[in-house]
Amino acid sequence: MPDSYAPRRYDSAALCRLPPGGFGRPIKKGNQTLTAGRDSRPTDLYGLCAPAAATQRRSAIPARGTPDSYAPRRYDSAALCRLPPGGFGRPIKKGNRTLQAGRDSRPTYWLVLFLLFIGLAAPLARAAQPSFAEVRAAHISSEAWVLDRRGHLLQSVRVDKERRRLPWVGLADLSPAMIAALIASEDKRFMSHAGVDWKAMVGAIWTNLVEHRQRGASTLTMQLVGLIDPTLHRAADGRSLDQKWRQIGAARELEKRWSKEQILEAYLNLANFRGELAGIAAASRGLFGKHPSGLDRAEASVLAALLRGPNAKPNLVAKRACGVAHQIGRTDCRLVSSVALSALVRRPHLEMDHQLAPHLARRVTLAPGQSLRTSLDADLQAFVLDTLKRHLVELRERQVEDGAVLVLDNASGEVLAWAGSSDTTSQAAEVDGVSAPRLPGSTLKPFLYGLAIERRLLTAASPLEDSPLALDTPIGQYVPQNYERDFKGWVSARTALGASLNVPAVRTLLLLGVERFHAGLKRMGLASLSHDSDFYGYSLALGGGEVTLLELTNAYRSLANGGVLRPVVWLPNQNAKAGGQRVISKASAYIVGDILADKSARGLTFGLSSPLETIGHAAVKTGTSKDMRDNWCLGYTDRYTVGVWVGNASGTPMRDVSGISGAAPIWQAVMNRLQSGRPAKPPKMPPGVESRLVRFEPPIEPERRELFLAGTALDRIVMPQSETLPVRIEGPGNGAILARDPDIPAERQKVRFSIAGAGQGLIWLVDDKPADPAWLDADGSLLWPLSPGPHRISLQTADGKSVDAMFVTVK
Repeated sequence: MPDSYAPRRYDSAALCRLPPGGFGRPIKKGNQTLTAGRDSRPTDLYGLCAPAAATQRRSAIPARGTPDSYAPRRYDSAALCRLPPGGFGRPIKKGNRTLQAGRDSRPTYWLVLFLLFIGLAAPLARAAQPSFAEVRAAHISSEAWVLDRRGHLLQSVRVDKERRRLPWVGLADLSPAMIAALIASEDKRFMSHAGVDWKAMVGAIWTNLVEHRQRGASTLTMQLVGLIDPTLHRAADGRSLDQKWRQIGAARELEKRWSKEQILEAYLNLANFRGELAGIAAASRGLFGKHPSGLDRAEASVLAALLRGPNAKPNLVAKRACGVAHQIGRTDCRLVSSVALSALVRRPHLEMDHQLAPHLARRVTLAPGQSLRTSLDADLQAFVLDTLKRHLVELRERQVEDGAVLVLDNASGEVLAWAGSSDTTSQAAEVDGVSAPRLPGSTLKPFLYGLAIERRLLTAASPLEDSPLALDTPIGQYVPQNYERDFKGWVSARTALGASLNVPAVRTLLLLGVERFHAGLKRMGLASLSHDSDFYGYSLALGGGEVTLLELTNAYRSLANGGVLRPVVWLPNQNAKAGGQRVISKASAYIVGDILADKSARGLTFGLSSPLETIGHAAVKTGTSKDMRDNWCLGYTDRYTVGVWVGNASGTPMRDVSGISGAAPIWQAVMNRLQSGRPAKPPKMPPGVESRLVRFEPPIEPERRELFLAGTALDRIVMPQSETLPVRIEGPGNGAILARDPDIPAERQKVRFSIAGAGQGLIWLVDDKPADPAWLDADGSLLWPLSPGPHRISLQTADGKSVDAMFVTVK
């Protein structure tokens, strides 16, 4: 019933008439039976009504800031009981009013009544108290934890945005200085009282009623029950009389069930320290950047001082901390003040120990206090991050800030490492390079050749011409150029893919068709290619559409798995082994993989020794987007697929960085780490593939064994015969309209005009003026920098006779 919580009225005069024997009812305390008045002495323990001679009055009040100033004052309690009903007689100033003690404020009446009320009624307010184990089990951290495949901690993630709590800290893991500072500041007689400090309460009542100063008397136990029981939480205007009554009863009950050590431990883990920081672990890390076990006396004093006013001004906290420090043996107040001010003037910041996978952690759903196991390998993740950081530091002078690495298990699809950025080099560390769309450069070529081989449009030995090419588009002519801005002539498809030649790739796209290639890429999981094929056009062969590292790495994994695409997973309970979608034939995937692992095929561009070499068999491809904004290296072994992107999250160009110098060294280091102790071996040739010795006529490439789909093999590759033609200009085409790319520096936008036929001693003219000698290439070609407007490019003999001319317009 509500009335049962109302305070009872007692005969206050009877309290002082009680004999020394006290109440006479035995009290149980643990296994010991105490006799009220003799052992516990509730009536005369603090000399409330004792003879005046039995009490000692303090002759002087110590100065503020000294150790004694924090001890409770002693008063002549016997004199209190001898006061007449008229009160103290000394007038009390309160603002502009003069109050007569005993008439207006009546301290004697209220003091005795309140003490009688507490002493007799508080034992009746015994609410059921939770056990220590229940309170500890109910403590939920504001953090969640991402674990690796073996249960090792990878990442701490804040989930609760209202309060900052860290895991519970045991008393044995707390600094002794913190415990000493807490008791000195909040409850000096903590180890001797049974939940309520009656002496402190008498002093608090006197101070509040007589001196009109605010002073509390709550013990640590009383504060703890207020933290445990929501109905006892302190409101902004303080606790009501009913709350105070129940708080006292709950504190006395808690002391019977909990040990002193448990009370201290629970209090420090539940108390609010400053702002959103709740609990000693969050406060220690947020303010001092350390575990609570490492707190020194100055830091402990600051934290203890905060308990009285968590949001007090730094100067006030520093002053309180000096007093606490003085009591526990730290006398250098200047040092304590310096520690307090340096910790409190800045916003609290918790720097957690384990921050290895921040970007992956964002992709999982977490609840406060939850631990989630992922497929990542903590050791590999740490290695990948360290390798990425070290290499990006080396590239810093080339205007490179960001990079990302993804490692997949081929069989399961599990993510073994996910590094979205390098926080030490990046100004955009929050951007996840694994999932951010970027231009892939030449890394799409393996899928182009694979689809063309599958449709039997060409073989690995088919000749492709690497020569100037101009294609009409709705916005002008598309003129692909090789990375080295030269042409190799006739090459095989194997060499064209291995050496990453651009013009042969575009010629292959003409065979396959843009629409068919676009559809094939979408089947391979490159969902970021959200526009239709007409939007990308011929540039799709050279990476003219944005994809993510996650999509691209898994597409390469499909080649490693014989042309079957399965999803990527990062939680152990996800099953990605079953099913899957075939995106390319197993035989075609095998031939493409063999080309990507052939160092002779890529030697034309990259040389025989490069960062693409590993300790075991690996298929690998690099890519660089236009203006060097992105570079890539992706490759796979029989067990793993690794993808690396290097660039700038802002999209700004790098300086003289390609896939071979930017991403490839990182890929090589990670792949060698994965193969350590078990170098990868070449896969077995699947059914539907045959090997045949071929020779080229004329011998554009040495005789070799080549792989073919069954039914497409040839022993001899005969090159197309060229007719004897008159001398002419080869270039974009007469009447071509050329569009400048705003993303490429103007000085690097050039068009090649070459001489076809047998011509000697010819002179290039631009708009009927001799071309700048700096524009002439070693083979006699003209590398003309684009200039807006209509232009005439012509050839003439040394004696001034016109040979050929071509008109172009630059927009």
